Amino acid sequence: MATFSVSKNTVDLAIDPLILCKLCLSELPLVDMYELVDCKCLFCEMCMKQYLSVMITEGLVGDLTCPDAQCKKQGKLNIEEIEHLVDRQTFQRFQRLHFQREVDLDPNRTFCPEIGCETVCHVCSSQSHAGGGAAAPTSIPVQCPTCGLQFCSVCKTKWHAPKSCDEVVASGPIEEFGIPFHNSDDAKIKRCPVCHVPIERNDGCAQMMCKRCKHVFCWYCLQSLDDDFLLRHYDKGPCKNKLGHSRASVIWHRTQVVGIFAGFGVLLLVASPFLLLAAPCILCCKCKICRCCDEEEGDGFSN
Repeated sequence: MATFSVSKNTVDLAIDPLILCKLCLSELPLVDMYELVDCKCLFCEMCMKQYLSVMITEGLVGDLTCPDAQCKKQGKLNIEEIEHLVDRQTFQRFQRLHFQREVDLDPNRTFCPEIGCETVCHVCSSQSHAGGGAAAPTSIPVQCPTCGLQFCSVCKTKWHAPKSCDEVVASGPIEEFGIPFHNSDDAKIKRCPVCHVPIERNDGCAQMMCKRCKHVFCWYCLQSLDDDFLLRHYDKGPCKNKLGHSRASVIWHRTQVVGIFAGFGVLLLVASPFLLLAAPCILCCKCKICRCCDEEEGDGFSN
């Protein structure tokens, strides 16, 4: 873009650099570009508005990251950026879907299933997640503070003790019979033991991660594997040797994990003498700063 300005007998030429938008492949001046706060990537503002509108319309409010697939940081868009780029109606939809996602992923909260109520009810996590890595979800009654409905924390139907969730669902109409909450070991589709979303396994190993809540568990027994970095769950018990990988690959995985922790330990040991030497200097600097602040406060009171 060239700008000519005639002043007296001179002509000034100013050339603004053009920047390529990776979404529409158009070259635009910097004034028409939008810079993401997190990753500093540049896109034209029109493309960013369309990108956010499509994502929010499709309900993908949990994946609002930089649209560049090659972005190393994969920066996330904050709420202020989204509000600036979309219209008011779209932003209200984003707020509603974002709040619903937070409640769905929170084990201590759930929506009341009564039609027209939509009250956020509290679920006692100490009871619903008793035993930490329990394979089967534990049903507990939840009382809605608005409409007074008492419902099951797992299947969201009216409280049905002593019947199980599968018995209640199976006793209803055939068209309402869905995926069981306690399925067989060789089933193709099971429910996540935390958020209960249906998951289909076509192939691969038995270590599964729920795409919705990021919970890691064993496909066969639904045991939690969040803290099992070495995959020792498959060394004993009913799931022994059912991981789906060779013994050599499992040993190599464990070697890598141990190597990472050992590397951090060695780095800490190497850096510890320098930290001990630098500690007095840091403390002296802090003491000097505190002493200066005290002196300034004392001068203020004396004046």
